[in-house]
Amino acid sequence: MTEIKPKWSRRKEARPTEIVEAAMDVFAAQGFAPTKLDDIAKRAGIAKGTLYRYFDSKEELFRAVVRHGVAANLEEVEGAAVAARGNLGDLVPVLLMLAADRLGDGRIPALARMVVGESRAFPDLAIIWHDAVAGRLLSVLTTLVAQAQARGEVRPGDPGIHAFSIVGPFAAALLFREVFGAGSPHAPDLAAMARQHAETVLRGLEILPAERQREG
Repeated sequence: MTEIKPKWSRRKEARPTEIVEAAMDVFAAQGFAPTKLDDIAKRAGIAKGTLYRYFDSKEELFRAVVRHGVAANLEEVEGAAVAARGNLGDLVPVLLMLAADRLGDGRIPALARMVVGESRAFPDLAIIWHDAVAGRLLSVLTTLVAQAQARGEVRPGDPGIHAFSIVGPFAAALLFREVFGAGSPHAPDLAAMARQHAETVLRGLEILPAERQREG
């Protein structure tokens, strides 16, 4: 196992955000099961007892990692949704470029792979990820799609399935790159994929003005 060197110098007190950042590094590098709280304390440059002042268990620390390192990015998505005023044509390109940018932090794809690989042994991992990330994102998109359908801008169909069609290819790209490596000739460039998929999925979902006139 590769040794993970301390990220911060030792101090009397460590801020919770520093502990969470250290935990994110260690979980991404080692996975959930092999990681010990001692590893995280060492990475943060603190005593294990100091870590316990803030977090009671490894599961609680993982929940904080997801909330701090992953779910916090969804606030940008929700802000973009408000700015777009529910217009999918404005929101989808922004959403996918945000995803491409965030997935550039190799720790986030590594955490997603960890959840997929270890959720059977540790079902709480999947619950935490679902509630804080996947479910939250899909709920936002499903609501926006349903609103766009009500305005006659998006084709009929289950809005939840439409939401999956928007983000699903990025989930596939994430897993592909984690399993086969970014060096595979088939690993997509995420920024290019964001641009192309935004155009493709919007062409499929949106009802064009000419079509609305014919239907009217």
